[in-house]
Amino acid sequence: MRIRALEDDDLPAVQAIYAHHVATSLGTFETEPPDVNEMRARHAGIVQAGLPYLAAELDGQILGYAYANLFRPRAAYRSTVEDSIYVAPEAVGAGIGQALLTELIERCTALGVRQMLAVIGDSQNAASIGTHRACGFAYVGVLTSVGRKFDRWVDVVIMQLALGSGDATPPST
Repeated sequence: MRIRALEDDDLPAVQAIYAHHVATSLGTFETEPPDVNEMRARHAGIVQAGLPYLAAELDGQILGYAYANLFRPRAAYRSTVEDSIYVAPEAVGAGIGQALLTELIERCTALGVRQMLAVIGDSQNAASIGTHRACGFAYVGVLTSVGRKFDRWVDVVIMQLALGSGDATPPST
C-alpha cells in the first residue's frame, strides 16, 4: 500500500467511500452525500490552504483517504487542525486508517502545525477512537447528544494530539 497526495482522478473513488459513510455510519453527521464536484471543491480548498489531503492506494485502487483542515477559520486557531479519515468498506480493519493518520501527523508536524484534533462522530465509534489512541491522541471530552442522525441522538468525542513542540514554544508564524 502506498500513501500519497490525493489527485483529481481519485475523487470519484473518494466520493464513493464518503457516500458509503454518509449513508451507513455516524462517523459523519452529513445526511446527504455530496457529489464529485462538491468533493473536488472541498479538496481544492484544503490543498489551497497548504494542508495535506492523502490517499491510500493499493494496485490502483483507493482504499481510504485522510486530510487535515483548519479547526476554525479565526487567526488564533491557525496552528490547530482537525483530521478526517475514511476507509473503503472492504478495507476496514486492515490498518489503513492508522497508516493514513500516521502520515497525516508527520506531514502536519513538518508544516509547523502544533495541535491536531479529532472530532469523532458517535461515542461508540471504537474503530476511530482506537485508531486515534494508537497514534497518541488523548481523550479530551464528549459533547453529548449534539447530532441527530438515523432517528437517534449522537455524541461527539474530542481527542487531541500535540505536534512538534506543541504549546511549549510560540509558532514561527
